[in-house]
Amino acid sequence: MNWIFLVLAFLIGISNAVQSGVNAQLRESLNNPILAGITSFSLGLVILLIVFACFNQDPIPKIEDIRHIPLNRFLGGALGAFYVITVILIVRKIGSSNMMCLIIAGQMATVMTIDHFGLQGFAIHQITWPRLAGAVLVVAGVVLILKN
Repeated sequence: MNWIFLVLAFLIGISNAVQSGVNAQLRESLNNPILAGITSFSLGLVILLIVFACFNQDPIPKIEDIRHIPLNRFLGGALGAFYVITVILIVRKIGSSNMMCLIIAGQMATVMTIDHFGLQGFAIHQITWPRLAGAVLVVAGVVLILKN
């Protein structure tokens, strides 16, 4: 496995944690959680459009091809919106550490299920005792952090 991908994954974790606080501050500044989410997504869209314009080398699909894509493949944006607005609403109430720990616990349960059954086109990685032990240790860490 290329080490750069591991570093990028780590950086995603950092940006994810920082994003929660920044979006909560934006909510306070705008005094509106939904508008804070819209603002956050709008800036993200602008950045994606710039990156697309500068770096995209793949062909753009035709409208007819897009019409044949199953609707569930477009849920990423809805899930992202759920994540951003929920974080904006709860991070100040439960704290950033508690929130991130619960997010990680939810992610562990979900990705282990996805991997075990090979859902969403991923290769099957069955739940083994070592993988289960790792997940239990992560959840145990979550419990210890939540007991502050």
